[in-house]
Order: sequence, then C-alpha cells, then structure tokens
Amino acid sequence: MNRRIALKQLAALAVLAGPAAQVLAAPASGPYQTLDPAVPTDSKDKLEVIEFFHYGCPHCRAFDPLLEPWVKRLPADVAFVRVPAIWGNAQLARLAQLYYAIEVSGKVDQLHGKVFTAVQDDKVPLHTEDGVREWVAKQGVDVKAFMDAYKSFGVQSMLKRADQVARAYKIQGVPTMAVDGRYLTSASMTGSHEATLKMVDELLGRTRSQPKRG
Repeated sequence: MNRRIALKQLAALAVLAGPAAQVLAAPASGPYQTLDPAVPTDSKDKLEVIEFFHYGCPHCRAFDPLLEPWVKRLPADVAFVRVPAIWGNAQLARLAQLYYAIEVSGKVDQLHGKVFTAVQDDKVPLHTEDGVREWVAKQGVDVKAFMDAYKSFGVQSMLKRADQVARAYKIQGVPTMAVDGRYLTSASMTGSHEATLKMVDELLGRTRSQPKRG
C-alpha cells in the first residue's frame, strides 16, 4: 500500500482499511533496488531481513500467511525483524505501539494475524487505548500485563526506532522487504508476494558472497 493513499484513507476513516493499491509509489525497473550507501543494521552478527508493514494494509494481510512459514525456515545466520510503518500519522503510530506490545509480550504467534482481521474486517478501533484494552481482554491475555507493556518506555523507544529505520530506508509503501541494509524488494517489483520471498532468498545468498561491512 502506497504511503500517500494510506494517509488519505486515514484522514477519511476511523479505522485503517481501504481499497487495494500499489505496494510502492513508483514503478520499479527491476525485481529489487540496491541501496547505496547501505543502511546500517541493528543485527550486527547476522544478516538482517526487515518487513515494513502496517495493520491497515490489505497487501500486508495477504502477505503475512506466506511470510510466516518462510520466516520459520530461515537459516541461523538470518535475523528477521518486523518494522511497522508510521509516516508521522497518529493512528499508524498507535497500531505500531500495539505491534510492539504484542512483540515484547511474546504474543506474536497468538495475536499478530488476528490484528489484521480486527482492523480490516471487524473495524475494531485498535488505534485507541480503550479499543486495545477491550480487544485484548477477549483474546485470553493478561490485560494488565499487556497494557503495562503497551504503555511502557521500552515500547515507546521501539516506536521511535521504527520511525528512524523507515526514514533511513526511505520507505514509501508496504509491504516492503529490506535485506541486510543493502537491498529493497516488494511485490510491485517482483510481480507477486511469492516471488518477493524468492527474491529475498536470492539477495541473502548474494549478500553472503559480498565482503563484510565494517
């Protein structure tokens, strides 16, 4: 989903859902983009793969069931990271806050996929604290512990870091995959979500053959 389209929808809707849109704003000239200079990564001892996403994006929702088994098959030298897109928007920031609360609570397997359904189908206001509290209570989760994580300094720090990372990569649409700070790829470049994952595998192999960064 393109950033401009997503933010236009947010101005008109109380929840993050809308029609399909191109994954990236500009047409790609190939199946990936090379980043020069490369973006520094946080996973210093491993190859880092980032998925940039947000919960209101229908493309991210369609991508997620393909992504999950692929992540589980990644070799030990690869670190997979999700980074929610914020783009300076308050509702996206609150959904990103929800994702990081899910992550630090160890509930990604249990809750991550359900958030797409709650936001896009059920129109649950998960961009509000009250909406999150009510929804979490229905998921069999310790509400107090979860909301403590949601409002924690650690999650707030993660939000700031997510915005910094997305800006460093100049992300304009989601879902977009970044490979070790060197490459970007997405379905708008490769033609499909399946082809995107194959391209990430290829780019990981290429990265392994390149000199280590200092």
